[in-house]
Amino acid sequence: MSLDPRAFAENARAALKDPLLKPALGRLKTHFGAGRAYAVHAYGDFEPLREAGKAIRDYAVTHLDELLVQFEASVGARGGTVHWARDAGEARRVILSILQDVGAGTVTKGKSMVTEEIQLNPFLEANGIVPVETDLGEYIIQLRNEPPSHIIAPAFHLSKEQVAETFRTSHTALDPARNLVERNALVQEARGILRAQFERADAGITGANFLSAKEGAAIIVTNEGNGDLTRLLPKTHIVVTGIEKVVADMDDVAVLLRLLPRSATGQAISTYVSVMAGPTGESDGPENFHVVLVDNGRSSLIGTEAQDVLRCIRCSACMNHCPIYGAVGGHAYGATYMGPIGAALNPGTMGVAETAHHANASTFCGRCAEVCPVMIPLPKIMRHWRAVEYASGLAPKAITRGLSFWAFAAKRPRLYRLGARIAARALKLMSRRGAVRSVPVSNGWFAVRDFPAPQGRTFQELWKARR
Repeated sequence: MSLDPRAFAENARAALKDPLLKPALGRLKTHFGAGRAYAVHAYGDFEPLREAGKAIRDYAVTHLDELLVQFEASVGARGGTVHWARDAGEARRVILSILQDVGAGTVTKGKSMVTEEIQLNPFLEANGIVPVETDLGEYIIQLRNEPPSHIIAPAFHLSKEQVAETFRTSHTALDPARNLVERNALVQEARGILRAQFERADAGITGANFLSAKEGAAIIVTNEGNGDLTRLLPKTHIVVTGIEKVVADMDDVAVLLRLLPRSATGQAISTYVSVMAGPTGESDGPENFHVVLVDNGRSSLIGTEAQDVLRCIRCSACMNHCPIYGAVGGHAYGATYMGPIGAALNPGTMGVAETAHHANASTFCGRCAEVCPVMIPLPKIMRHWRAVEYASGLAPKAITRGLSFWAFAAKRPRLYRLGARIAARALKLMSRRGAVRSVPVSNGWFAVRDFPAPQGRTFQELWKARR
């Protein structure tokens, strides 16, 4: 499978034929979907909480310049250092410089989608530094040399049998006859391997779910202890995150912490909530604290019709309820951010020409917007990118000609009524057992679905007859 976003169509076809992927993606409903539904119901009136979260994130995005400057000053007052990175290359160079200054040879990493976005790991390896992913899902895909297929569950696409095979291939120093049938055995094995990595790491890198401008704090939420071990054991801790993660203060963070775990995993609160605010100056914490703020196209969205996408808190609820993501998985998108959030974000940060398929990979059922904890109008943003694609002349010619023909007819009522009558009767003649199963010019659409056969008359004809 290609990691090129332009190969989405080919990747999607391959994913639909993957016999191991379908049962894995089926767990989206039974795990994340059901968990969120229960958590929302248990909370009670969830809508006011969503509205509060939206207001907090709206304020942050529209006051980003002020809050980021305040955050930098607050971090500095606590003895930390903030670094600004305009793009992925600059972010990588800043991180490498920090690591080289402290003579780091091995780095442990907590889960961070931004470090995936800037392709940090291969860059560090090319410069003689060994990055070790410590989130279990990230560790598994690092061993397999794969990117994440999900934002909060990077190895969601794999079965435990595939993970066991990966561990046997990678952990060659262990007994080849060991029992890896149960999930608990896999977790225990990874824990044992990673414990030694934590102890020898020269620096630790984490992401951040939120940044608090007033307190100069970075906050991460995890369900594994790896985040705290990564940030506390080494003498140097680097937080790598996007500029949009900042909010005004910890009171705002507290509201968002009620939204994030409920929307992501169905938990009232995650197992760990870690607040990181500067070097500790003690024996059990980092002596050096750095925050690398990554733009990489985010600021270019401010003031555009896609600005609302910057409200995202990366809970993955949109992906967990998306029929497209649920059919093809995350790797089909060929980008760090997949599903509806990727379809709304990627065209703005990576370019419409590179990621046009993403905005088009939607049924516009609207479920993603319904479950978004900060009320991002994802279908509206995707329609915006479709319009940009059309206006830029990038849309496939067959589609633009078809839309032009439809628009021509739709503006001429008599012609439209005539065409509708012909189409309704033709489709009825083409049907078998009450359904249309193929149409010569739309074979791709009918490859995975049937169309209920029209009864031979159009809506307008039926309406006129009933009146």
